[in-house]
Amino acid sequence: MSQSEPVTQTAAVDRLAVRVTKDAARQIRGGHPWVFNNSITSLKPGGKAGDLAVIFDERREFMAIGLYDPDSAISIKILHHGKPVQIDSSFWTQRLTAAQELRLGAFDPTHTTGYRCVHGENDSLPGLVLDRYADTYVLKLYSAAWFPHLEQILSSIAEVFDPTAVVLRLARGLQNPGQQFLFRGAALRDGVALFGELPEQAVAFIENDLRFEADVIHGQKTGFFLDQRDNRARVRSLAQGSRVLDVYCCTGGFSVNAAAGAAALVHSVDISAAAIDSAKRNMARNAGRAAVRACTHQVSVGDAMTVMSQMIEAGRLFDMVIVDPPSFASKQDQIDGALRAYGKLTELAVRLLNSGGMLVQASCSARVTSEQFMEAVGDAAYRSGVQLDGISHTTHAIDHPDTFPQGAYLKAIFARVLPLR
Repeated sequence: MSQSEPVTQTAAVDRLAVRVTKDAARQIRGGHPWVFNNSITSLKPGGKAGDLAVIFDERREFMAIGLYDPDSAISIKILHHGKPVQIDSSFWTQRLTAAQELRLGAFDPTHTTGYRCVHGENDSLPGLVLDRYADTYVLKLYSAAWFPHLEQILSSIAEVFDPTAVVLRLARGLQNPGQQFLFRGAALRDGVALFGELPEQAVAFIENDLRFEADVIHGQKTGFFLDQRDNRARVRSLAQGSRVLDVYCCTGGFSVNAAAGAAALVHSVDISAAAIDSAKRNMARNAGRAAVRACTHQVSVGDAMTVMSQMIEAGRLFDMVIVDPPSFASKQDQIDGALRAYGKLTELAVRLLNSGGMLVQASCSARVTSEQFMEAVGDAAYRSGVQLDGISHTTHAIDHPDTFPQGAYLKAIFARVLPLR
């Protein structure tokens, strides 16, 4: 997509014939959704973001079709493998319907109205996420290749989900003033309403009978970390009578669940004052529960490691420490630093735990494997003179399926911390 010329929703979508390396062809046949730019051996020049890349094998037979994105290292995001198919409104509706059907029965709307409806590549819509918060839906795009198809996508969302409003969120790489896309006569930008009215305040929704708010316009991700739903529920089941430290609490998802699980005290820590304010509001939303009213809620605004170090110096101890940091490794060369950071957090966390206390530590860095993460945490615990007992590993909630290796990004560990024997 040109830096100087905005693309409109009426821009023609071309079909591009593509040939790829033998290794890429093998991965495509195996169902992988990505084709990297260095795997393309033949491509008609002049292709633009959103064109349909038709991939042929060495016998010139159709293998797959996907969205072309010349500005991304992942040049082709595959939509369909196998036999040729027409990419039109019916195709998008079928894909959205299939994603919806996968989640039917998973959520009782009387108990949960916040969940992921479409999980990108894992629902065969690479680079596209759709989250529900009550009747407001948030469409997040990670590739400019979706822009020329936005009108059809929005129509299909309205048909399949019947939303009150659809809010657009754009990945950081798409928030470039010099690289605009016009939709219905206006330049698209992060946080605009594509359908219905833009919410004037945070959207209220429920998760496992608990009440939360999502800032769908400015909040991280689409407004809430829906992928940790199951881990939050587990914390709730383990929190009774505990003193709980929630580090990187963001808007307080784990904190509220701990309080609802009858924790005696919850201390929420985040570097963002706005996030802490949201955590307080989310706690207040659930004050109708006796357990939440009885729980002492403390907060700290500051850098996680700094606050944890200060707590150690002050002699603070907890029965459960939750450490759920943001991604530390968005690039390959950041993995070693991420592993060191996870280890440092483990060292601090175990020093804040009573003997037999529960460590809950998570990683959302896709480039860090589960094995690397678990090793970093385990080694740090050993260096700190403790062992992790009764270790349990968890991953994404059910609405975040992972269907290819890079799709499995979230991993978490629950373990009791005991002295080394």
